[in-house]
Formats: sequence, C-alpha cells, structure tokens
Amino acid sequence: MVHTERYELIFQMSGAADDVVSVRLTDRLGAGGFPVYEDETGIVRAEISDRGEVRMIASGGHQVPGAPLLARPLSENAPGTR
Repeated sequence: MVHTERYELIFQMSGAADDVVSVRLTDRLGAGGFPVYEDETGIVRAEISDRGEVRMIASGGHQVPGAPLLARPLSENAPGTR
C-alpha cells in the first residue's frame, strides 16, 4: 500500500494563530496498524489512518499530546517540502 509521505498537523492555539507541524512517514506502524509520522525532532508523533484520522503518540514520559484539528496531506512538489 502506498502512503502519503508528509502531512501538516494543524493545532488550534487559544488566543494565537494555529500551530502547524510538518511530519514525515516513518517505517513504524501504530497500535491501529497505520503508519506513524513524526516531525524532524522526533517529539511530535502521530499515527494517521488512510482516512486522515489522527492518533497522537507520546514520545516521552509525562507527555500528553493534544489532538490536531486537521491532518493535511502535503504534495512532495509543494513549495517548502523536502
């Protein structure tokens, strides 16, 4: 199965502009059997289904990741994607 290589996770921040985090496909699968994506730091991790459903994954102790409003697939040809 072919999976989207990159997503933008959009988090709503109270009183500020939305926070956008780019994540890239890893070679791991999450508990639901879908691919795990992570940002460049490895701190933000998410399992994203083929329907765009997102399950955030804690990357360290005491971390309670918030759920994004949206997971937007990125085209590899879009400006700013590498």
